[in-house]
Amino acid sequence: MAKIKLEIDGVEVQATEGMTVLEAAQSAGIYIPTLCHHEKLEPYGGCRLCIVEVGGEGWKKLVVSCLYPVEEGLVVRTRSEEIDRVRKIILELLLAHAPDSFILDELAKEYGADKDKYDKEASFCILCGLCVRYCAEVKKKHAVGFVDRGIRREIAFIPEIAAAECWKCKECFPLCPTEYLQAAYVLIEALAPPSLQFRSESGDK
Repeated sequence: MAKIKLEIDGVEVQATEGMTVLEAAQSAGIYIPTLCHHEKLEPYGGCRLCIVEVGGEGWKKLVVSCLYPVEEGLVVRTRSEEIDRVRKIILELLLAHAPDSFILDELAKEYGADKDKYDKEASFCILCGLCVRYCAEVKKKHAVGFVDRGIRREIAFIPEIAAAECWKCKECFPLCPTEYLQAAYVLIEALAPPSLQFRSESGDK
């Protein structure tokens, strides 16, 4: 594949054709915050926290770095007053849904986000989609998925699949930035009818 040179925060970075700006930055050890990205998954762009400024001769714009492809001669800034302002707003909105998330709390401190800026709508899920996509793309099980739409959208385990698959897997648990996923699993396990009793780690019914 062709090699592409771009500049990120004043550093010349050599990337490979087909890489995203986020991947190029990570390959050079340059940090860009993200909540919905995972190296094994297709780019998603759900959290928007990885927003950066890209530009060239006579132009610049804000883009989501996990989706934006590298270009020869591209100039990227990962921090600026505008970038930090946008990330702060995103974090304040997410904290309204998951106020107790350790990861969000740390990011809020870095960007000066107010945890109490918006009224709490504590669903505890920020819809990053990591669990849904990991189960579908990596495990090929589809045991967890999105349900409903708009402001009512949330993730849910599919009892019939989860009862057979999740007890021996649980690889998606550590991916969740709010720990909501594990709580949702425990709940559906407790509410499962006798015919769908989840199996324990030892394989007991």
